[in-house]
Amino acid sequence: MIEKLPHGWVVTTFSAITDYVQRGIGPKYAEENEFPVVNQKSIRWHGIEEEHLKYVREDQWDKYTEERFIRAGDILWNSTGTGTIGRACLLNDKEAAKAKVVDSHVTIVRANQLIEPRYLFYWIKSPEIQLSIESLYTGTTNQVELSKSKVLETQIPLAPLNEQILIANKLDSMLAKVDVAQARLEKIPALLKRFRKAVLAAATSGELTWEWRGDQIHNWPIVSLKEVATGFNYGSSAKSQAEGEVPVLRMGNLQGGKLDWTDLVYTSDKSEIEKYLLEPGDVLFNRTNSPELVGKTSIFRGERKSIYAGYLIRIKGSKHLDNEYLNLQLNSPHARDYCWKVKTDGVSQSNINAKKIQAYEFELPPIQEQREIVRRVESLFTLADVVEKQYLEAKKRIDRLTQSLLAKAFRGELVPQDPNDEPAAELLQRIQASREQQIANNPVRKVIARKTSARVKSSTQQNKTKAMQLKDAPENYLFDLLIQLGGEAYAEVLWKKSALTIDDFYAKLKREMQTNSIKDNISPDPALRILKIVSP
Repeated sequence: MIEKLPHGWVVTTFSAITDYVQRGIGPKYAEENEFPVVNQKSIRWHGIEEEHLKYVREDQWDKYTEERFIRAGDILWNSTGTGTIGRACLLNDKEAAKAKVVDSHVTIVRANQLIEPRYLFYWIKSPEIQLSIESLYTGTTNQVELSKSKVLETQIPLAPLNEQILIANKLDSMLAKVDVAQARLEKIPALLKRFRKAVLAAATSGELTWEWRGDQIHNWPIVSLKEVATGFNYGSSAKSQAEGEVPVLRMGNLQGGKLDWTDLVYTSDKSEIEKYLLEPGDVLFNRTNSPELVGKTSIFRGERKSIYAGYLIRIKGSKHLDNEYLNLQLNSPHARDYCWKVKTDGVSQSNINAKKIQAYEFELPPIQEQREIVRRVESLFTLADVVEKQYLEAKKRIDRLTQSLLAKAFRGELVPQDPNDEPAAELLQRIQASREQQIANNPVRKVIARKTSARVKSSTQQNKTKAMQLKDAPENYLFDLLIQLGGEAYAEVLWKKSALTIDDFYAKLKREMQTNSIKDNISPDPALRILKIVSP
């Protein structure tokens, strides 16, 4: 939180500036229909992704009261999941029309009409919230959740209303430009992938060295790999360890024709090291992997003493086949197409055995031309690597820019302050006055407001006892507890808050529903029965 607030700002909580904060219901689902429900998978920062929406079974529709229907201006805050908790989106008219309600993994945060909803949404996106999201949720490491109480307690530096709008407008404009820049940047990896693929295709088809040959059409013989290469040895099947004498290269270490020396495992078994020790120039072929990745190949250049694992095949060149060219050839589009055709598919993995890779046929350039091809490919790939490095650096800067702009906005540094603006403290007073007026105009809220703190305290104290006899329960016991829960709660929640047995609870509830303004949704599923205080 900001140590020194700008002029006219005040620190408050979500409870003071929201009209509705509520987690969704976990419904039973059906095929596509007229009642789409937003789930955590469908939420992205930019809005709702329709392809991930689910649909509520028709016999469940009556469980949803009107205030549970999402509307423009609502913020949907993902409330569960170690990887997705905290993600949110702000609904505009178009987004709100895509769905009706949210499921139990999502919280609706609805700002008061005197608060700019975009301002509240950008605060949720800000590093102040996102970097401290773990302090907001409860639960275990396997199942965490952002509870309603935590949302309501969340603090926010509140600017005057006019400044809220200016900040939101400025962020809309600037972050839209950031999004455009990000979209353009995100095209670069695909462009680089196509470039490298085109270079390999040109290299292995003779096009890359056309002028080197004096503009002569190449006349390369077609050979099988077993005719010009040796080895074809499977790697070690022994279990590796987290620590040891030498690394054991696995399929995950083969990346883009090179070896990735992160995420290593090791062995200290002398016999395994002697049998599977790699030599500079050895080419490693991935014989088992997913259908898209089986057959990927990298070359060992003697970086460090290593052996290779059983899912890899070691292939060596010869006087007719340069090792570096072999690596390029097995990564070429021609080789990838061959691997796709000859792979044997299993349940989740595909396999290409040594005999199939031995049978791979390709055009073989003269050894001198192979080396020229390797030189030219390395030169072009070096340029691509430079572009890729620049892309990664730019992406980091763009990613940081969004967080920097949000942080700057809530320090009061993004737009100028106007001393004539109504201070945020007075804005909060107007919100409170509006709520009090609503209470005065609403019979049910008027009843709730008249309940004394002593009566609530009495009910709470009784609730702390281990059990309560039905005959000892105060006249409006459940009504008072429901008031504490905000006037609406699942029947199971209200029962757990009471000190009654389950049978006494429902007997007491039946009596109070006849004398108090408590209604339910008459759900066929007891676990989803909702109790609510309504106008008489």
